[in-house]
Amino acid sequence: MVIREIRESDAEVFWQMQFELDKETKYMMYEPNERTKNLNLINKIVQNAADGRDLLLVAENDNEIVGFLSAQRGAPNRIKHTAYIVVGIRKAFQGKGIGSEFFRKLDLWARQNGIKRLELTVMCRNETAVHLYKKNGFVIEGIRKNSMIVDGRYVDEYYMAKLL
Repeated sequence: MVIREIRESDAEVFWQMQFELDKETKYMMYEPNERTKNLNLINKIVQNAADGRDLLLVAENDNEIVGFLSAQRGAPNRIKHTAYIVVGIRKAFQGKGIGSEFFRKLDLWARQNGIKRLELTVMCRNETAVHLYKKNGFVIEGIRKNSMIVDGRYVDEYYMAKLL
């Protein structure tokens, strides 16, 4: 297993991994088959990471991308010290230390880039992810009531953050 920064040549397989991840879990933003294939957008995200503005890590197993961590820095001056985090790991590769390694590398990147606040949202019922985030220093700051609809039901999310 290799954890590395994304490369421009990864755009297509990165999209495919996200598309498959959407089918495996109800904890990501998109429903199965809802994610559109917008390689221009993915290339822009990859370029922002390559330029050092943001961070996009991938977990690779036998030349297959099986997970990712994205950290998007705030753009306006008042929030440039923050980064919003999204994490996804394919089901077959969960529980193998990928998430912990992602967060170790995220902390290094954040400290090197003057990021003082990391933040994310997570469905309250996603206990595995909540445990991972708490283990890596995130705390629950609040609850976003009825923030999503999953299987026709409203779902609450925790708003979590870590101050560096």
